[in-house]
Amino acid sequence: MKPIMRNGFVLIALIVVATTLKGQSTPEWKTLSRGLEVAVFKAVHPSAHGDSKITVFRIDPNFWDLEFAGLSQTGGGSGLTAREWCAKRGFTAAINAGMFQGDQRTHVGYLRSGEHVNARRISSYQSVAAAEPRSPVSPRFHIFDVEKPSSEVPAIAKDYNLVVQNLRLIQRPGVDKWHPQTKKASETALGEDAEGRILFIFARSPFSFFELNEELLHAHIGLLAAQYLEGGPEAQIYVHSGSSEMEMFGSYETAFEENDKNSEAWPIPNVLGIKPRAASTK
Repeated sequence: MKPIMRNGFVLIALIVVATTLKGQSTPEWKTLSRGLEVAVFKAVHPSAHGDSKITVFRIDPNFWDLEFAGLSQTGGGSGLTAREWCAKRGFTAAINAGMFQGDQRTHVGYLRSGEHVNARRISSYQSVAAAEPRSPVSPRFHIFDVEKPSSEVPAIAKDYNLVVQNLRLIQRPGVDKWHPQTKKASETALGEDAEGRILFIFARSPFSFFELNEELLHAHIGLLAAQYLEGGPEAQIYVHSGSSEMEMFGSYETAFEENDKNSEAWPIPNVLGIKPRAASTK
């Protein structure tokens, strides 16, 4: 889906077309705010649906805090769209926090933000995103690969105030562990690049995990690690920075919504959002 413009906001138009996976062009980054950039590139191997564009927001954690917001904190009865979560919590941008259970509020892996625990159960998923370190020498954001989640996740949780366990897409340092699949979906993902920056990733056109990984790893964005957040109509990103406003949401998901017709963001119970840091110094 195309980003929207409303209320007179000017949307930056970005189109970067790649040629081949091995010789793919370097995406052109556009600055939305200090430490917040966006690039759009077209998949070398097009999807059967949509425009095959992949959007990446690059966020410098030296200037932006990554936070969690969810129904388990607010006590609300139903989810909000990413746009609504931004309005409620004062976020500049928001993305899915990950998949959730049947109660429509509990994360599928371990998730803690400060003293608030949304999901205590540690799953078998092998990717843990962590932010807000308790030590000044630890990176402000890091995606950890965990081979033994039951022992490694608690160790990470001791060092960070925000810990989110999700399904691993890309293993550090930039290794696609997936094989070709038939299942495809619109997707959101969370990544980390070689400079330790946060990547919010969105593809409206459906790709398999393997296909999306290969496109991202050959897109010259410095991707080191990534975890899957959500797929289908519930996958979404909202960004409002200065005069630029972008709302993107998915549609296609194999065996669920096999079309590109979804025209609105669905309510979701949990998001990861960003706010400007109080002291933006490196």
